[in-house]
Amino acid sequence: MPEQVAPNGKLRHLISLKGLDRPMVESVLAKARTYIAAPDAQAPSDTSLTNYTVANLFYEASTRTRASFELAARRLDAKVLNLDVNTSSRTKGESILDTIYTLQAMHIDVFVVRDAGTGVPAMIAEAVAPHVCVLNAGESDTSHPTQGLLDLLTIQQHKQDIKNLKVAIIGDVRRSRVARSAAEALQLFDVGELRLIGPDEFLPDAEDFPGAHRFTDATAGIQGADVVMALRIQKERFDKAGEIPDNNAYFRRYGLTQALLRHADKDAIVMHPGPMNRGTEIASDVADGHQSVIRDQVANGVAIRMAVLSIVTDYVRSMRSSS
Repeated sequence: MPEQVAPNGKLRHLISLKGLDRPMVESVLAKARTYIAAPDAQAPSDTSLTNYTVANLFYEASTRTRASFELAARRLDAKVLNLDVNTSSRTKGESILDTIYTLQAMHIDVFVVRDAGTGVPAMIAEAVAPHVCVLNAGESDTSHPTQGLLDLLTIQQHKQDIKNLKVAIIGDVRRSRVARSAAEALQLFDVGELRLIGPDEFLPDAEDFPGAHRFTDATAGIQGADVVMALRIQKERFDKAGEIPDNNAYFRRYGLTQALLRHADKDAIVMHPGPMNRGTEIASDVADGHQSVIRDQVANGVAIRMAVLSIVTDYVRSMRSSS
């Protein structure tokens, strides 16, 4: 993986939370908090990215992440290019690096990349010019670092001390980049206990989530949890359609319902990265209930992405001033 932190100590790329130290992550969270406002207040904005250009390259479907990166860049006064995967030259056989080189020649400063292939953001980061930054907006089932950061920020807003928390992630953990990045963020902050819940075929190998406890019994896994995060079934990542479980059967065993949630701590918060499949992995009265912080996650997604864009642009600014 390319070096994410430049020799001058500035964050240049965000490919994974692995390799970042806690002070760097704390600086991103601190910056993000300056971009949070009440729901009825005017959206925060500044001119951090005036005269900078951000290209959003989403080669995989997205609503929340793409919209929040675009809003984040525009609220920082950046020029924004959104590349439509269906009309890009990649559909004509052009390599992704040739696309990058073409756009780089048009003076793109930051590439925001989502791709179904493992290693694509890192490959691009290795290839771009020294003054260009790359942000991973979701990579295969491997990594989604800004999602991990926004989940960490959301938990910090509602819970005092991560070291004493029991965090339960329930669903298709094996195929979830969200779960991997959330686990990396939580373990960097010494989470008390991380639990992974799902049928055997949904649980990852032990070495993929070191220190986490695995449960196939949803009630046992959620017992006393302070944070419960539900995940959707990653149907697009199954090798065979016949391996995908029946929605109703899955909901009966692992759906996050009020009955199941009663086994968690009475002050537990409920999270979901979206998109939600109501009636499959989460019940509507839980998703919209008083313990849900799902909309906070969405709002925090814009704040985190504003923070990351602002911070990596500091690196670009330093490179411009030294040239």
